[in-house]
Amino acid sequence: MAVRGHDDAWPRPKSCRVISVANQKGGVGKTTTTVNIAAALAMHGQRVLVVDLDPQGNASTALGMERDNQTQSIYHCLVEDEELRKLVQAAPDIPNLWCAPATIDLAGAEIELVSLVAREARLKRALDAYDTSELDYILIDCPPSLGLLTVNAMVACDEVMIPIQCEYYALEGVGQLLRNVELVQSHLNPGLAISTVVLTMYDGRTRLSQQVADEVRSHFGKLVLTTLVPRSVRVSEAPSYGQSVMTYDPGSTGAVAYLEAAREIAHRAPGLGG
Repeated sequence: MAVRGHDDAWPRPKSCRVISVANQKGGVGKTTTTVNIAAALAMHGQRVLVVDLDPQGNASTALGMERDNQTQSIYHCLVEDEELRKLVQAAPDIPNLWCAPATIDLAGAEIELVSLVAREARLKRALDAYDTSELDYILIDCPPSLGLLTVNAMVACDEVMIPIQCEYYALEGVGQLLRNVELVQSHLNPGLAISTVVLTMYDGRTRLSQQVADEVRSHFGKLVLTTLVPRSVRVSEAPSYGQSVMTYDPGSTGAVAYLEAAREIAHRAPGLGG
């Protein structure tokens, strides 16, 4: 990975970048994108925390997190006011990478949050109380919905990253996501911005993939990463081994694409530091 990363030092942001990875459509590569970009950043000297806000907990699985009935998860932080630092775990295979895991308890959090004070800002409060001076990135893996968990992520972050799959109906539903981002900007988090769009599941053999890529680029312009993430069996296999594709098969096309995507994100950082 060092060779493919040209072995150069990726620029470190002056302050911790908090990025939500969101798209209410399922199966577009949110979790895969979160985990592999986090791993690629960590492998190139960045200090990264992944917050798993999806009740399915796939990001936690892919990062090899221990999860059982006794595990403290992000649910306990949101609903029971547990401190975030008490539940963060280090990823076993990758230095500089940590995860706040999700457990199935999170499935009921949407309902339980409704009655709580400042329900949209529970995650922001938890992150504000966490010492982020030792972190460069916090990536929040959102659930495939636009409910309270996703709103919590958008209130807590500065940037939104949208994975869009290169398939029919790709842009359907993105309009609703954009409207939600605007609502959060207007009422809860004026500093929120869409910073990155990632094209996933690209198949160069089909005209459709190219048409979708062109359409997304015409709509979002420079927000779209140059790198196209291809369909890759290795990317799909990696989580079943409790790994990201970056450690499972670093030479695969999927790993190389996510490495390049992560490099673009690192070099786009607002207010780069040394």
